[in-house]
Amino acid sequence: MVKFSIPAVALAIGAGVSSTTAFAPVATTSRSAAVSVPLHMSSVAAPEQPPLAPLTVWGDRIPNIIESQNEAKSRNMEFAPTIKSSDLGLASNDVEGQLAYVKEHAMEIKQQMVDKGAVIFREFDLMKEQEGFVKFYEALGMKTCLDPLHSVSARPTVDGNKNSPVYEAVNKESRKNFFIGMHNEFVGTRAPRAAAFVCFKAAETGGEFLIADGRQIFRDLKPDLVERLYNRNIRYSVMELPFFGWVDNLPEFAQPAAMGVLKSVVSAAINAKVDFSVDMQWGEGGYDNTKMLQARAPSQPPILIHPVTGEPHWFCNVHSHSSKLRKDREAIYGAERFEDGASQINKSDMYYGDDGSISDEDLEHMDEVTMKNVQFVKMTEGDVVLLDNYKCMHGRNVFDGTRKHGVAWFEGWEGEEEMKAKAKETKKEAVPFFMA
Repeated sequence: MVKFSIPAVALAIGAGVSSTTAFAPVATTSRSAAVSVPLHMSSVAAPEQPPLAPLTVWGDRIPNIIESQNEAKSRNMEFAPTIKSSDLGLASNDVEGQLAYVKEHAMEIKQQMVDKGAVIFREFDLMKEQEGFVKFYEALGMKTCLDPLHSVSARPTVDGNKNSPVYEAVNKESRKNFFIGMHNEFVGTRAPRAAAFVCFKAAETGGEFLIADGRQIFRDLKPDLVERLYNRNIRYSVMELPFFGWVDNLPEFAQPAAMGVLKSVVSAAINAKVDFSVDMQWGEGGYDNTKMLQARAPSQPPILIHPVTGEPHWFCNVHSHSSKLRKDREAIYGAERFEDGASQINKSDMYYGDDGSISDEDLEHMDEVTMKNVQFVKMTEGDVVLLDNYKCMHGRNVFDGTRKHGVAWFEGWEGEEEMKAKAKETKKEAVPFFMA
């Protein structure tokens, strides 16, 4: 879910109202190589800043989405194989042997990530500390990028270094009863190609890392809903500014002009800070129907074509962004604790691309299909889930205790272009009928 900080919004708007720089990175950063200096919790030297998260690659428009879905139903879809150190004949504390294995089999591992969505690593002491985790993904040839929310520093780094490529993965105690719905990581126009989630300390109870195959979700949704969503597109409400109740106290004749000016000022401030167009709309929210401005992102397709394999799959964050689904989960896990100013801002929802509302019945169906395909991965110290951010969705279960998980985002990897060429030449069967 997109996160915003009040100081950043206040800076963007210039009036202490709230902030939106977290929509997407805004500064142009030259592309740099993946960090090659090992990082450690106690490192003194700050690493070089990675490049921005890459622009999302949506792929060609699918001419017949139902025919494409029917074809998906006929495919055998393997998902998220596990690699255990013991299965390789390596002791869990043989970090040199583990690193050598990763280097030697780097292309094979990355191919599994692309073909099967994710790869789960267990019993690897190599990744119990940040230094070893960095060595792990460097040995794979993964190219780090900034967090999509970099512009507001919304996600802290594990070691506190500003330019560290390893970020905290929603470990705050205040968010422990917040079930993070399934989503692909993207903000506005940017989406990392891949990610590696690592466990440095497991929560005493719960806190499982959740993964789901976007191909399977696309396959299992009702055809009429798929067609409706794909033809109308979707758009997200990514922020609410619930600070305009005072407008109702103005004389009635002055309210339209005041609302027009406020909408223009806020819209201009936000759009000056993000690299995609944001549409501000007036609405009412909260228990007292306070007047608010809601920021909506551009319309986009809920299904995209994988940039390597050519497979269509679900790429839609309704499970995490839908206000209705989050409220339903509150009945199970407790309130989301949207109490402070920043949390009031960080409210999201999803609509059709033409701003039409999605019915509760359709939202409940998407929730049911999503959860049917979710795998709960209970990670222990050193475990890593390497995932293709386009094909594999992720989330997090509620927890009790202290949880310390981290994540590194990747703009791509060594050998990606070779994979694309190989898929085009030798894996024609994996390419949808309309791209053959």
